Amino acid sequence: MFSMNPRPYALGSMIVLFAPLAFAMGSSPKADDDVASRIQPVAKLEMAPLPPKGGVTSRTGEQMYKTICFACHAQGAAIPTSPKLGDKAAWAPRIGVGLDVLTKSAIAGKNAMPPKGGAADASEIEIARAIVYMTNQSGANFKEPVAGVKLASNDRPPEEIAKSACLKCHETGEKGAPKLSDTAAWTQRSSKGLDAVTKTVIRGHGNMPARGGLADLTDVELKAVIAYMLKRVGSGG
Repeated sequence: MFSMNPRPYALGSMIVLFAPLAFAMGSSPKADDDVASRIQPVAKLEMAPLPPKGGVTSRTGEQMYKTICFACHAQGAAIPTSPKLGDKAAWAPRIGVGLDVLTKSAIAGKNAMPPKGGAADASEIEIARAIVYMTNQSGANFKEPVAGVKLASNDRPPEEIAKSACLKCHETGEKGAPKLSDTAAWTQRSSKGLDAVTKTVIRGHGNMPARGGLADLTDVELKAVIAYMLKRVGSGG
């Protein structure tokens, strides 16, 4: 019979067992990187940056025009009902109704233009900015609306509006405007009611342009200044 010494055999097994571990512990950084690259997951999960507080950042008027409105309002557009950018004659009657009315029309859609110009995700403030961008290059002088501020804000006192525009003609009778001292002429107008007079001023009448030439006046401001003018009738200005 042959006798076997188990100790050398066990020692050889341990050497074989721990050889890979010793190799791994003594491996180079490059080898470690290769191993890491092979065992990394197929996909990584990364958190996207949070959107600005309050939601998506509002687009500027120029951005709205270049991405949406230019298709119909750019020079050479094929739709005849769409006033071209810079065409003052085409934009004049539209500018005359005021920014508030224009914005409401654009939101609702008009003629060949779908609601919001086809930009269903556009906010009211973005639509208004697009209109300001186009009209201000076509003869208007609208102020770009600020986010969080209602378009129909009544910030300007009626007295201030009257002094800056209305009294120029109504104190002197320029262009056939009824003087404030002409009680009979104003009584005839006021008898129709404040709402009716306001609608007439919005459209324009005789030599008076739409909204008295102040296209940026909101309906609220316009009504307030007319009421102010009616109170001054008979005072002689």
